[in-house]
Amino acid sequence: MGILPAMDRVRNPFNPGAGTRPPLLVGRDPQLEAMTVAIRRLALGRFERSMLLTGLRGVGKTVLLNEFGSIAEREGWVRAHLEATEDIRLPTALAGITRRVLLELSLKERSKDRARRALGVLRSFIKVHVPLGDAGTLTIDFESYPGQADSGQLDGDLAGLFTELGETARAAGVGVLITIDEIQYLPRAELSALIVGLHRISQLGLPVLVTGAGLPSLPGLAGEARSYAERLFTYVNIGTLDPPDARRALVQPVEDEGASWHAEAIDLALRDTEGYPYFLQEFGKQAWNVAGGPEIQPTEMQSATTLAIDDLDRGFFRARVDKTTDAEREYLRAMASLGGSGPYRSGDVSRRMGKRTTQTGPVRDSLIKRGLCYAPRHGELAFTVPMFDAFVRRSL
Repeated sequence: MGILPAMDRVRNPFNPGAGTRPPLLVGRDPQLEAMTVAIRRLALGRFERSMLLTGLRGVGKTVLLNEFGSIAEREGWVRAHLEATEDIRLPTALAGITRRVLLELSLKERSKDRARRALGVLRSFIKVHVPLGDAGTLTIDFESYPGQADSGQLDGDLAGLFTELGETARAAGVGVLITIDEIQYLPRAELSALIVGLHRISQLGLPVLVTGAGLPSLPGLAGEARSYAERLFTYVNIGTLDPPDARRALVQPVEDEGASWHAEAIDLALRDTEGYPYFLQEFGKQAWNVAGGPEIQPTEMQSATTLAIDDLDRGFFRARVDKTTDAEREYLRAMASLGGSGPYRSGDVSRRMGKRTTQTGPVRDSLIKRGLCYAPRHGELAFTVPMFDAFVRRSL
């Protein structure tokens, strides 16, 4: 490709977005290889732990979940995806996923009869665990198959439903990958039931794999839900890219379009983004758009940084505080005023507010529930969004 006389915005290679795949996925080869191995081992009936990705927002956890789904499809597996929210009911969501997968498996001659039985079990599960209003779109034209997943105890019933799904997949000669994003939003009882269900299918060696992603608090939440969770999952922390990978993520997409970076400009970009994947995309996009081409200059990168921060303030950061209460914003301001990016001691935050920790405890808990903060250790609190401390100091 020839050198660009100017930077055509249509050909801007950078893709800042929620879960949007970057033009070049770097620094995640170990996770992709681990998922490939896990799927192939389960296809042979051999045990492999489910993977839980943990990390701050904007590090690419959702992108990895999507890549895992692509790997599963290449291996001939069926994939399904779920994004948890504060309002979602896991039994309803999983019933919908299971229905879709079983209907797909029922089209395969070798698993048709097994799928019909499983759909009957699912119908029984829906009658017990899915409210009438939610069940309207979950119609199943098969007779109920009672006794497998309809006791009313979610732990055991979800294990029974997963078993039916796994047995049907095995009869079809395929596997099923379910990816769940934002797992930290699941209530403890539902997270516990999910873990019990995964434990059962792992004991039976069935080809069903559930992989999830969530905030850094996720390992603790899983351990609290079920003590054996640490033996059932492989926890993988997804963080910033190391400098060589971050540099490659910025340089190669630009060079692929026939342009380049001035050495000082790329150094400024790496300094300002701190290696966070989402910020690399946002700052790279702005640098391309302001550059006159064909080489991004240091002064252009400085302008791009201003534009990128403004864009982040209006979108990425602002979206996370728009629904907070006055009390929550006061707590966030007190955290940020302590300086640095955290973690912060809860007692120090309360003292900065002129209050006792017993008074600020409910606000702290609500910020954790909203996903704005997490507790890396007892008595500490940190922001879940990179560079959020600076945003709070300049904007709240």
